[in-house]
Amino acid sequence: MSVTRFSKILFSRVSQAARFPQQFAAPTIRYYSCQTNNWEYLKVETAGEKNNVGLITLNRPKVLNAICKGLMVELYHAMEHFDKNPAVGAIVITGSEKAFAAGADIKEMKDNTFSNNEKVSFLHDWENVSKIKKPIIAAVNGYALGGGCELAMMCDIIYAGDKAKFGQPEIIIGTIPGGGGTQRLPRYIGKSKAMEIVLTGNQITAEEAEKCGLVSKVFPADKLIGEAVKLGERISSHSQIIVGFAKRAVNTAYETSLQQGIVYEKQLFHCTFATADQKEGMDAFMEKRSPKFTNE
Repeated sequence: MSVTRFSKILFSRVSQAARFPQQFAAPTIRYYSCQTNNWEYLKVETAGEKNNVGLITLNRPKVLNAICKGLMVELYHAMEHFDKNPAVGAIVITGSEKAFAAGADIKEMKDNTFSNNEKVSFLHDWENVSKIKKPIIAAVNGYALGGGCELAMMCDIIYAGDKAKFGQPEIIIGTIPGGGGTQRLPRYIGKSKAMEIVLTGNQITAEEAEKCGLVSKVFPADKLIGEAVKLGERISSHSQIIVGFAKRAVNTAYETSLQQGIVYEKQLFHCTFATADQKEGMDAFMEKRSPKFTNE
């Protein structure tokens, strides 16, 4: 290509950018490939200015991200990878704009028997999500129903798009939640509201979910992932070892009495003083500078 021709093309592009700047604006989030694995049910990336947030997208669009066994196996492996990666401080799980996950894969389970469910501990591996040490943020757009709602509740924080819908509709198809729905939902929103949702199969909006404490914040659908990644970046800026202590302490509040929880919190608080990051954090505060955590 001649220099003259190249100059004309460049001038044309610059002129177009001046007339339509929104078409050439830089994206607010940068994504990076983090693995070479061939994922069948997921898209796995890292995100953020410092490449320190793991981003996992459920990817079964033809069935609205219905959760099958293969998806849960891949999801745990992807989260485990990020959990062991020292460069990543938080994990975001999301779906499509239509559906975070519209439920468990009914086709996969409809012919199950009681005896087989008992033998293979059906859905037992779903709890692997709760074994991840780093904070997990669910970024929920569209439907989060049945197993999708249960997966979101397994995460530490839920951000929702303004069109999101939550529910446990298992009662409509002749069964009950089996992935923690009847246990986590009352703990998050109270017995009465949880009972209404579980016994009717009714869905609640993102606004209702925020009011009853199921969701932390609601954003326009097209801003949701960006906001979830920003939250992940903020969390990732802190000491990973201290963040892990804090996550364990808050989770313990749902599993023990108040007095037991206070004792456990105090123990973890005392433990922080055995870390280099506690020393660095307090020194930085006294010296009026930003801390440089080493996760030690």
